[in-house]
Amino acid sequence: MKDTVVVRVMRYTKHPKYGKYVRTHKKYKAHDAGNTRKIGEEVSIVECRPISKDKRFKVAQSVNI
Repeated sequence: MKDTVVVRVMRYTKHPKYGKYVRTHKKYKAHDAGNTRKIGEEVSIVECRPISKDKRFKVAQSVNI
């Protein structure tokens, strides 16, 4: 997985029966040219052409929070 980062996107969904908001997440593989990102860094990703079997996104920029 050269030049690849795994980005976890977290979102809140409402439970259909009980109405409580539940935290769910999904993992996306994204292309990071040069492997410049570190573990725990927040980034934004954008959709692009298929780069490999699993990679359909690329890292756009780092998010400073």
